[in-house]
Amino acid sequence: MNLAKVLPLAFVMIAGPQILSAIFLATSENWRRNSAAFIAGAAVSVTTIVTIAFFIGAGASSNGASNTTLNVVILVLLVAAAIHTFVTRKTSKPPKWMGKLETATPKRSFRLGFLLLGVFPTDILTSFAVGGSLARDGDTWWHILPFVLVTLLFLALPALFLLIVGAKAQRALPKVRDWMNDNSWVISEIVFGLFIALTVNSLVG
Repeated sequence: MNLAKVLPLAFVMIAGPQILSAIFLATSENWRRNSAAFIAGAAVSVTTIVTIAFFIGAGASSNGASNTTLNVVILVLLVAAAIHTFVTRKTSKPPKWMGKLETATPKRSFRLGFLLLGVFPTDILTSFAVGGSLARDGDTWWHILPFVLVTLLFLALPALFLLIVGAKAQRALPKVRDWMNDNSWVISEIVFGLFIALTVNSLVG
């Protein structure tokens, strides 16, 4: 298993409304329970989607699909995700519904985490690329867990920051939110570019 290839894509999973929602929830009225519920929802959806992708890839391999075929599929997924990230890069302020997260409930936070990390187009494409890549390399299922855990750690950072720093975090988090809203798509494209290059290298190597 090549963690150096897979783990950077965890940043792509949270870049955008995912980390922005985590920041909003960290400053909500019931931030501890809301943040925990949000991360729990994300854990369920990310694990489920990557697992499905892994077993699809493993099944394709066992049915005779070559590494070249799997590499082409992974490459298509990565390019599609990169294009989607570029097309939907920041063009306005965060959506109005994010402002309502300051009064969110744990139930709503769980549902939001599940949906944002499970059905968001870029995350679906990225999850399938990760699961397919691990299956292609002959890794076992549990090798998806470092990717899932790093993704969840990124989502937990706003709440952890608040726990450790306290009141100062309340003032710093809005600035972090604005920076992420403006620049996270650039970092995502860099990560996609590196992974695409590695996949192309596997194709021609």
